Amino acid sequence: MMIQRLFFIAMVILGISSCGTSKKAQRQEVPFDEGIRRINHVVVVYMENHSFDNLYGEFKGVNGIKNAQRGNFVQVDEQGRAYKYLPEIPRNNAFPTNLPNKLFNIDQYVPSDKKTPDVTHRFFHNQLQINGGKMDKFAAYNDSKGLAMGYYTTKKLPLYPIAQQYTLCDNFFQSVFGGSYFNHVYLIAAAAPVWKDAPKSMIAEVDAQGRMTKDGIVTPDGYAVNHVLSRNKPYPPKSDVSKLLPSQTMPTIGDRLSEKGISWAWYSEGWDDAVAGRKNNFAYNHEPFLYFANYEEGTEGRKHLKDQNDFLKAAKEGTLPSVSFVKPGGGNDEHPGSSDVYSSEQLAVKLINAVLEGPNAKDALVILTYDEFGGYFDHVAPPVIDRWGPGSRIPAIVIGPFAKKGHVDHTQYETVSILSFIERRWGITPLAERDKNASPFRNALIFK
Repeated sequence: MMIQRLFFIAMVILGISSCGTSKKAQRQEVPFDEGIRRINHVVVVYMENHSFDNLYGEFKGVNGIKNAQRGNFVQVDEQGRAYKYLPEIPRNNAFPTNLPNKLFNIDQYVPSDKKTPDVTHRFFHNQLQINGGKMDKFAAYNDSKGLAMGYYTTKKLPLYPIAQQYTLCDNFFQSVFGGSYFNHVYLIAAAAPVWKDAPKSMIAEVDAQGRMTKDGIVTPDGYAVNHVLSRNKPYPPKSDVSKLLPSQTMPTIGDRLSEKGISWAWYSEGWDDAVAGRKNNFAYNHEPFLYFANYEEGTEGRKHLKDQNDFLKAAKEGTLPSVSFVKPGGGNDEHPGSSDVYSSEQLAVKLINAVLEGPNAKDALVILTYDEFGGYFDHVAPPVIDRWGPGSRIPAIVIGPFAKKGHVDHTQYETVSILSFIERRWGITPLAERDKNASPFRNALIFK
């Protein structure tokens, strides 16, 4: 009897009962590399052209606008002289001509359901705007001038409640400097497109320090870094094919997934209409697999390129592939100049809810992010990794049953962290050093 009593006391001390492990033990976190095996559906919703400060600078608990204001990021001209007022915003008389030289709220002049002018977001310009980490030449190297310093009221964004509910990453950077095309390609290949025999008129000129002296599509050593379309169809009618990028042959995440028999697709709004030659809002430079030989017309890889409507149908039916990339089309993707913020984010919410309310929700991870900063100011200097980037800080929201709830993640991530996660989840060899070394959202997820 005494032995049984002592044994019972020992079990209580150790937190063990005759019914099994304690509640504390049951709540113990599962190691990351084991836990991610529970995620069977990854969905990447890829929006357009906004910096972190521009959208989420007012979000509670982030490195946001308050820190920018304390940092006193006064904008200067090309010679380094501080502006008295922000340079006048052209093509829009809604904005005053005497805006103070600091961040300002866009909503008071143009509400988020209305379009603003576009803002300059090119490879060399992005580096000039960052200015060695001083972050003080966004207005100088910008066709929209002072608009670069504008931000939106965070609480009015349709995506704000989702960012509140799940994990908002406030230290996430676009992987490469510049615009949409380059960042899209980097998202799937972690490599710079090559064009060694590009037309001379398309080649940029730089000085001995690598600073742009003449803008262009292609670097002097043959890498296509600024906006260019693919020679692979579909492309806009009457395009000058000689000025379209030849097919690329480096490996992509799509190739690696297919090699392992893992289902995947890139879903673009307007894709079916573009392929059929009908009027469409398909963004030709936002479908990165189009730039690769393995996805030309008539190839086996082409079956992975689908329409956004196919995604909504698959989400509703619970037939999503293991990996989905979803790309809204022109007018709906949040791109300044062609889209407004409010209605674009309403579509993003619809895409997210299609997953969360569908049969695949229980084992899904949704990552909503932006291809790049769109030319807007952000006060955080990007880390220095290589000649390509990273570029400016952008928003990213990690969503789903395994995302930490009500959390701000300060971990350094970048666009190819998405690749890193996919590779780690399915045991895929990294495509390059950048995705190999990028964090796979380790601190945004929790498994119990």
